[in-house]
Amino acid sequence: MTNEPKLSEELQKMSKEYEPLQPVEKQLIGWSLGIGVTLLFFFYWLSTSFFPTH
Repeated sequence: MTNEPKLSEELQKMSKEYEPLQPVEKQLIGWSLGIGVTLLFFFYWLSTSFFPTH
């Protein structure tokens, strides 16, 4: 047997360590959410304006 650590042990070590988000990661998350919400409202407006249901 070798002295290599088991995969389950390595996964447990990784899950215990916390790495805070970098500022650029926070900015990317913000932009992604902003674009997503904006597109959601845009497509809702587009569908109600051009494809009325009544």
